[in-house]
Amino acid sequence: MILEVRGLSKSFGGLVAIKDLDLSVSKGEIVGLIGPNGSGKTTFFNVVSGVYKPEKGIIAFDGKDIAGLKPHRICQLGVARTFQLTKPFTQMTTLQNAMIGRMYGSEPVYGMRQAMEECEGILEFVGLGEKRSTSASNLGIVERKRMEIARALATKPKLLLLDEMMSGLTPTEMEEALRLVKAIADSGVTLIVVEHVMKAILDISSKLIVLNYGEKIAEGDPQDVVKNPKVIEAYLGE
Repeated sequence: MILEVRGLSKSFGGLVAIKDLDLSVSKGEIVGLIGPNGSGKTTFFNVVSGVYKPEKGIIAFDGKDIAGLKPHRICQLGVARTFQLTKPFTQMTTLQNAMIGRMYGSEPVYGMRQAMEECEGILEFVGLGEKRSTSASNLGIVERKRMEIARALATKPKLLLLDEMMSGLTPTEMEEALRLVKAIADSGVTLIVVEHVMKAILDISSKLIVLNYGEKIAEGDPQDVVKNPKVIEAYLGE
């Protein structure tokens, strides 16, 4: 297992965002994480990536308990993430944004030239090679999403947390995004994907986990999970 979570809980005042959550992710999997708005999906990402400190529980990443570590330390250990609302450095170019990830990632970098060359390759991989000199402020929403993925990949992650990269995409753009996710997995990176577009999540996921009010209500094969009465009632509708 690359990630094992046991008894994880996080509250905000009297609001329980995650309650006694147990889940595991095997190396090489693409795990879909779904649930209604407010079910705890992004909070889970924030806790795993170190933005929030859990009240209790174990987050074992690659055999090491990372619960409560600082975000930069968790990133250096091999966990990267994207955000539902993209967070580019708008005064920098696309290439410079990616290079920030490389400079502070999980592997040493020996100079700016190495970082630049590696990040140029990553931008080609995500389909932004021709935009490497473009200011991030001039990128469209699809390009910003890809740039954020490039910056995350530049940290050399073992585990990548993708937060709603399909939202707002056209059907053609979505197909391209799905191919990118599969290519990332083929490169050896394990993924947990939060997504509301069910067609997309069913297409890419090897396992599906469903949260509701911060608790796991289903886990397993995606085609079986979407038929689960609890999932239908909580999320999919009749």
